[in-house]
Amino acid sequence: MLKRITLLALTLSMCIWGFSQTPNIRIGPEKVSGYQPCEPSIAISPVDPNIIVAGSILDNVYRSNDGGVSWKHQKLTSSYGVFGDPCVVASPLGDFYYLHLSDPEGEGWRSEMLLDRIVCQRSTDGGKTWSNGGGMGLQQPKDQDKEWAVVSQDGSTIHACWTQFDKYNSTVPEDSTTILCSFADRKGEEWSTPVRISEKAGNCLDSDMTTEGAVPAIGPDGTVYVAWALDETIWFDRSEDGGKTWLENDIAATSIVGGWDQNVEAIGRVNGMPVTCVDHCPNSENYGRIYINWTDARNGDDDLDVFICYSDDGGHTWSDAIRVNDDDEGSQQFFTWMSVDPKNGGIHIVFYDRRAHDDAHTDVYVASSFDGASTWTNRLVSQSAFLPRGKVFFGDYNNISAVDGHVRPIWTREDNGKLTVWTALLELTK
Repeated sequence: MLKRITLLALTLSMCIWGFSQTPNIRIGPEKVSGYQPCEPSIAISPVDPNIIVAGSILDNVYRSNDGGVSWKHQKLTSSYGVFGDPCVVASPLGDFYYLHLSDPEGEGWRSEMLLDRIVCQRSTDGGKTWSNGGGMGLQQPKDQDKEWAVVSQDGSTIHACWTQFDKYNSTVPEDSTTILCSFADRKGEEWSTPVRISEKAGNCLDSDMTTEGAVPAIGPDGTVYVAWALDETIWFDRSEDGGKTWLENDIAATSIVGGWDQNVEAIGRVNGMPVTCVDHCPNSENYGRIYINWTDARNGDDDLDVFICYSDDGGHTWSDAIRVNDDDEGSQQFFTWMSVDPKNGGIHIVFYDRRAHDDAHTDVYVASSFDGASTWTNRLVSQSAFLPRGKVFFGDYNNISAVDGHVRPIWTREDNGKLTVWTALLELTK
């Protein structure tokens, strides 16, 4: 009788937890020294999905050779300095790139040289060792910030886009922000002269009226796409000659209602900046489709939702916004990021979610679509909720990577004021 009761309890437990029984893996230690880990980025090797590299603030590198089950941790170093905004991307040839902000004098916020360029470092051995790196956008005393990158489909070129501040946090009307883009060959050392792609400039206050959130993507024909936010509009641009020239007039792709600078209880700051991806699966019905993912407050400031739109004509026209989270109205979803699986066209979006709570307790969800964003399956992937207090720097984004059905979200959680970085082992196919 006792055995049957135990089995019944176990069965009920599994039913209650449902999708939340996805294995969660803690990546790396808590803070060893300096900054607490946050703003995690992750990339699966298209050559061997067992090889995964991740990064987090300030200079953390994590690598796995078993699909994310176990991890090794090290610190990234460069003569240019390493100062956060980690962006880890993988090449179809097996290379990894780690982009970040600079601190050439090693003095942090005390240095006038801080953020003088964007730095890219390359690894050819699965994240074990890294090049010293190459810098882009050196226009000191202007500040280079919030970068992201993408590798071409043949692995020969890497493209990066970011925000240039004339002077961070300046209230002087003449000081502005613009979106810049640059490219380099496979080595990632010598970068092209940055091109300003944003037709409209923003202010330097790091809020809605600042141009931010540039995440580039590359189409099957090599066209480079990028979207970013300014005020309540997501702007879109493209380059058909490998990043040398861009559209004379930016395209207003969609609205980001309420702006990208958003408010969530117990989180220091939240943004809904856009993420751009392209479907590269040759067998997909939506091959070449461009997606933009973001969050906004069109349903109320206390009801942030996750949205996606798409274009099938190179960004000339865009679909209406599609709501990704499938809960009832009234709860917060925030910090979204997207990956499109190049092997099967599946779209996977990670975000924080409070649908199950009446307070600041927070879960992590992954929403997936295998029909071009028409329908979505929402999965609770965190095994337990966490309760942020809003007293530590929590970061500005999470990340996700998907290759051949292997889906690895990465996120920060806060417990008693301490931050840790986590992933979940998801295997998702049609």
